[in-house]
Amino acid sequence: MAVILASSSPRRRQLLRQAGIKFLSRPAGVDESLRAGETVEAYVRRMAREKARNAAERSLPGSLVLGADTAVEIAGQILGKPRNVNDAKRMLRLLSGKSHRVLTGICLLRAPGHIDALRHETTEVTFLPLSEEEIRRYVATREPFDKAGGYGIQGLASKFVRRIDGCFFNVMGLPLPLVYDLLRALPEWRNR
Repeated sequence: MAVILASSSPRRRQLLRQAGIKFLSRPAGVDESLRAGETVEAYVRRMAREKARNAAERSLPGSLVLGADTAVEIAGQILGKPRNVNDAKRMLRLLSGKSHRVLTGICLLRAPGHIDALRHETTEVTFLPLSEEEIRRYVATREPFDKAGGYGIQGLASKFVRRIDGCFFNVMGLPLPLVYDLLRALPEWRNR
């Protein structure tokens, strides 16, 4: 049984392949605006659920859909994907020399709309202090632009990470151990 991944993220696809989880990719288009007063936990869970629902609408009844959404939170600010060069630099300045949280919401939904699981994973990441020149050079690589918080731990920004506490794969955008644990709890995934 293949999972329908409600995402076009190359990192999420890579992680599922790496874990041997069969999937079909069905990107979901949803409004990712933050609601007034919404916590980062509520935001990533809502986004994961909305992405899963969007993909489920275009799937056969009974299909198992996986929605995921990642955000970075530092000092009460929620950082999504940078909008432009200046936004990416702003995010990296905020992260420089400090710890932040990376949260990924996960939703397993059975089409057309039954939610089997809705959870989130949290990982704390600590950055080295970054100079303006380091920030400028990193942003010039274009790597920050499709990543929450403006960096990819698995890429060029790996050298900025002093420490992580929690799931490394969560920082890449898909907490594999959580996803696997949720899948294996489903009757059709047992003994696979």
